[in-house]
Amino acid sequence: MPSLESSASPELARRLRRRRRRDAAGALLYVLPALAIVLCFRFVPIIAAFAFSFFEIKMGALIGFVGLGHYARLLQDPTFWQSVGTTIWFSIGTVPIAIFASLFFALLLNRKLKALGLYRTIYFMPVVTGMVAVAVIWKWILEPELGVLNFLLGKLHLGQPGWLGESRGVFQLLVDPEGRWLPRWAGGPSLALVSLALVNTWKGLGYNIVIFLAGLQNIPQQQYEAARIDGAGSWQLFRHVTWPILSPTTFYVFIMSTIVSFQTFSLVYLMTSPPGGPEDSTKVLVYYLFDKGFTPPASLGRASAVALVLFLIILGLTLVQRRLAERRVHY
Repeated sequence: MPSLESSASPELARRLRRRRRRDAAGALLYVLPALAIVLCFRFVPIIAAFAFSFFEIKMGALIGFVGLGHYARLLQDPTFWQSVGTTIWFSIGTVPIAIFASLFFALLLNRKLKALGLYRTIYFMPVVTGMVAVAVIWKWILEPELGVLNFLLGKLHLGQPGWLGESRGVFQLLVDPEGRWLPRWAGGPSLALVSLALVNTWKGLGYNIVIFLAGLQNIPQQQYEAARIDGAGSWQLFRHVTWPILSPTTFYVFIMSTIVSFQTFSLVYLMTSPPGGPEDSTKVLVYYLFDKGFTPPASLGRASAVALVLFLIILGLTLVQRRLAERRVHY
């Protein structure tokens, strides 16, 4: 089918082209401020970090070109690999719980309950609470001697673990009463890291609940009514109606939760003492980056190399997740 411009007279075609160029220029003016901000604060730092990773930079002074030297040193640094492993444990400990807990509470909040707005506010409050306040409150709750959690466990005649001060792995703690010893790699994540993972899950729970609630409220009620006519019970309704239609939302929460878990820094810095402790058992990859960039002898070039490696890990992980999980998503 011929376009309006090709079938129009030469004068009308010229007017249509001028109008199209004018519309395009107007649209560009509207997006230009946002585009400039994205370029300045997103792309320029990424390009700068990529360039810095090939130089030795200390105290803001350019020492010299080192090529791939920073990357080679990273691969030979056992602390770097320990940080990668700690970050993976942290992600495993937060993402599945974040998905299932937020979906569970979203299903509850999607029902017709009294004071529903109050419940939604309570679950969303941790999201808007400052990270410093969250860290102070949870440090008090998890304090081994004066904390409220160990006080309650003591009343129930249960053990009173060291929580943020415990560097032993949780699997090692389970077999300790039997006098068995596990290698460090088999001991699992430290109890301190597990405590941070639980606090991080609690902090982000409300955000994921809002995402799931939006997905639940977009499911057509006709689908449920048709399934009920066919005799479906509550479990069949969830399995054959809710879960498939909610799969794009779950996929989004899965991807975003994984990315956020790999970028965790504030909780480690604020809640552990010394930061990254005990015995480096909570030193995640972003804290390792901070350590290389700001703790003497600080090296901005080496920290930039860590940032690039972290970017590549997250990119690769996201592509793998898309490859494996997207087949089960029903659009």
